[in-house]
Amino acid sequence: MLRFMPVGDSMTIGSAGEHTWRYRMWQHLCATYGGPFTLVGPRETLYDKSAEAPTSYAYADPDFPRAHLAGWGEGWQHMVPLIGDAVRAHRADVLLVSLGLIDLGFYTNAEQTAANVESFVAAAREAAPRIRMVILPVIRNIRAASDEAFAAQVDRFNVLLAKAVADLDQPRSPLLLASPPESYDIDTDTYDGTHPNANGEHRIAGAFAAAMWQGWGMGQPYEAGTD
Repeated sequence: MLRFMPVGDSMTIGSAGEHTWRYRMWQHLCATYGGPFTLVGPRETLYDKSAEAPTSYAYADPDFPRAHLAGWGEGWQHMVPLIGDAVRAHRADVLLVSLGLIDLGFYTNAEQTAANVESFVAAAREAAPRIRMVILPVIRNIRAASDEAFAAQVDRFNVLLAKAVADLDQPRSPLLLASPPESYDIDTDTYDGTHPNANGEHRIAGAFAAAMWQGWGMGQPYEAGTD
């Protein structure tokens, strides 16, 4: 049984009424991965905007393994102290990581965020020395479109992230840097300039799927469904 753990911020946990890219990835793997697998993690809920808390189970389609390690407003620095215990407890084999936007927006600069990436990888490997990770660069959002300083930090971090993935990659614990979602457009792939709509969910899942197919021969190229 191969265990995938989605790790991320608000774009990964999703909010009430959404499918989430986690669901899209589950569908893709069901269709293309030739072995038993599941999604794991210590959390299952969506974010409830009315309650301002991660308390909702109102998935657009709840019939999938909903486990994850994602949180609204959480970034690399929040996940560093959590990832080791989560990997141990849920025996994760592959981490699908989408983090960084909230860090750069509110908590840490590009260099500090990159240092937290290294701490995260080290903690995950301490818990599972053969764990594999696919890491998505930060996707520019509406703030990056109007705030040049923030956009520069996003670009700088993505450069540092690529270097960190290359430097930290190991044969027994490989790291993959996913390419940014192809043709991602905040006007058509998000509902508010940041959070993915159905189109965006497919594009994010597709970015992870493409990385695993190209890097490890896992699954197949992603084919987006219709909603």
